[in-house]
Amino acid sequence: MVKITFMGAGSTVFAKNVLGDSMCTEALADGEIRLYDIAGDRLKESQIMLEAINRNVNKGRAKIKTYLGVENRKEALRDADFVINAIQVGGYDPCTIIDFEIPKKYGLRQTIADTLGIGGIMRTLRTIPVMEDFARDMEEVCPNAWFLNYTNPMAMLSGYMQRYTGVKTVGLCHSVQICSEDLLKSLGMEDRLEGRKELIAGINHMGWLLEIYDKNGNDLYPEIRRRAKEKNQNQKHHDMVRYEYIDKLGYYCTESSEHNAEYNPYFIKSSYPELIDKYNIPLDEYPRRCVYQIEEWNKRRDELMSNQALNHIRSREYASYIMEAIVTNKPFKIGGNVINKGGLIENLPYEACVEVPCMVDGMGVNPCRVGRLPVQLAAMNMTNINVQLITIEAAVTRKKEHIYHAAMLDPHTGAEMTLDNIVKMVDELIEAHGSWFPKFK
Repeated sequence: MVKITFMGAGSTVFAKNVLGDSMCTEALADGEIRLYDIAGDRLKESQIMLEAINRNVNKGRAKIKTYLGVENRKEALRDADFVINAIQVGGYDPCTIIDFEIPKKYGLRQTIADTLGIGGIMRTLRTIPVMEDFARDMEEVCPNAWFLNYTNPMAMLSGYMQRYTGVKTVGLCHSVQICSEDLLKSLGMEDRLEGRKELIAGINHMGWLLEIYDKNGNDLYPEIRRRAKEKNQNQKHHDMVRYEYIDKLGYYCTESSEHNAEYNPYFIKSSYPELIDKYNIPLDEYPRRCVYQIEEWNKRRDELMSNQALNHIRSREYASYIMEAIVTNKPFKIGGNVINKGGLIENLPYEACVEVPCMVDGMGVNPCRVGRLPVQLAAMNMTNINVQLITIEAAVTRKKEHIYHAAMLDPHTGAEMTLDNIVKMVDELIEAHGSWFPKFK
């Protein structure tokens, strides 16, 4: 019997997708599902929803158990084969609000603030101590389990787990498997989707669509570049930043334009406010999404909880496919976030967490060597890797000076703020986080 522990099971909709997928997968269908969270109400909601899916799509074969609170965490993890991580430390209120509102006082605007930038740095530093506790428990009670991390900031959290714990970890994102499909559809090239071949590699949220061919082996990039430039010139749309990447850097990247607008110094600039409209950049996007999602959940919760006919169709999330491949020894290819051990990407640092093709089978997650990235793409990745590595260093050493260093080297923060103001902003953020933040020296 496969044992799957879901950390952060109060993420009810995401738990429904990933664990519903497991119940739609024959090799996992009669497994034991452990739901862990520190919020009892959301944990109960997830349990009710998953039990309905278990009855309706799985003939009740899965065993679903709940574990509430830190005192029950070890039992939730004991002898687990797979641990899925989807926690958010500090939540929207207060921590996400803090991550946006304090930088705004210093003139620093953000869009998502969960992967890089000052928001990503703060999120990492309040999350790693919790991940460290997970790791120590796992090393004790389920040392052979695979840790499937979905929590952002992906590269920093996965990189920490892989470098500083003994836990077998892979970081998983939604963006790789939909990257080229969304691009081709948005450019009116749907006829090239079937049978296409592609190579994606880089870092999380800035992985690069390096090569793409149709089923007959024709290179699709010349037409992609032509259409993307024409679309940016002639109409407003939601993906203008990434299309500008195609024009200026030559390649498309995996994560959305609202994310990538804040990963560099080019688009959100107080001295060039017209760029916000030119590239259709949604400032303060993540807080709006949070408010909307909370309101929508409150509206739909009772309906979903009482829906005894609740169904599920297996999604494209990687987790169930990874678990299936490991259990059955039938290979499956993913885009995974792993340490650049041995130079999977030759012109990025070995200690960086990179996103590369990985073959999964009974031996686990096996990363594939990519070689060298085009120099301009490696350079773009390095501006983000610098922040990632220094933030991990801050988390491990608990030295406040490294938080300053990470913020100073962040491309967007450094372009907008003075060094003195960066230090003041970091200090104010730490104080505002209060007990959500570990002690630094």
